[in-house]
Amino acid sequence: MPVTQDLIMATLKKVALPGGANLVDADLVRALTVQDGTISFVIEAPDAATAQSWAHIESEAKAALEALEGVEKVSIVMTAHGPSAPKPAAQTSSGEPPSLKIGRHPTPQQGKQGVPGVKHILAIASGKGGVGKSTVSANLAVALARQGRKVGLLDADIYGPSQPRMMGVNKRPASPDGKTIEPLHAHGVTLMSIGFMIPDGEAVVWRGPMLMGAMQQMLGQVAWGELDVLLIDMPPGTGDVQLTLGQKTELTGALVVSTPQDVALIDARRGISMFEKLKVPVLGLIENMSTYVCPNCGHEEHIFGHGGVADEAAKIGVPLLAELPLALEARLAGDNGVPVAATDSPLAAPYEALAKRLVETGVA
Repeated sequence: MPVTQDLIMATLKKVALPGGANLVDADLVRALTVQDGTISFVIEAPDAATAQSWAHIESEAKAALEALEGVEKVSIVMTAHGPSAPKPAAQTSSGEPPSLKIGRHPTPQQGKQGVPGVKHILAIASGKGGVGKSTVSANLAVALARQGRKVGLLDADIYGPSQPRMMGVNKRPASPDGKTIEPLHAHGVTLMSIGFMIPDGEAVVWRGPMLMGAMQQMLGQVAWGELDVLLIDMPPGTGDVQLTLGQKTELTGALVVSTPQDVALIDARRGISMFEKLKVPVLGLIENMSTYVCPNCGHEEHIFGHGGVADEAAKIGVPLLAELPLALEARLAGDNGVPVAATDSPLAAPYEALAKRLVETGVA
């Protein structure tokens, strides 16, 4: 019998871990290769201390594979997914970062789940970057809060978190018990972002399973409290985070943001198609950067075209929820940590109208 990856995984499934699980079901086998009778792979333990205590697990796995016909050599590397276990909660002072490590492999979950205490969950999505989705998310969250709603905002753009800057918050959350993260608050909105958990400017270099685990944690292990609506600022595109949220979270629906030009709409259609396949309702489209009015002369210009998103909404039979302007003031407000929707600027009006529409339709 040839030595296949299926055979190797079946063999490793018989290697028991403390507690009754096994290497395969616990999702600890990485970088498995088999070539010319040589098997190589990595066992990724939860932390350094566990890796040291699992020497017998490594030996047992090696012996089981060497016993297979056709296997000439087995090379196993034991590594750790993270540092050694944190100090117990009793030793964690209020001034220390939370000991809950964000970015792990997901835990098993049956079907889609909601978030305790949260009535509605809305995904704010775009087919591509650069269309102002995060600006829309921040301003819509603030506008909903000004409507009297209890609002949460989850920054799910793991690789490019921007909500800490846009909402004007740059401190780390607390974790009094070392298990649950206390979210932050700004402009009447409850906030969580991976940007709160990593040093400013540091890159997040994670594989798909770690992304999925992080999203699972930021939804389920954050003390969101009682919310009328939780907005999720999605990363652009149709990657692991979007798929995980669509498959594992009870989303009320998605709002898709696009600029009017054809290039952006092509990618927006891909995002809409993804939500359809995941059976997540698309509640409507938002045309951002719809128009530009010169602050000096008052001339109106459609820099990115106009009406393309409205036409697309009509094609797929969903409403055009808003046409939001392109304005320097909105950009400066976001950079300064005070979304324009939190001010008395005339530019707050379109976000106020969008928030009212979502409240009136019962999705926020």
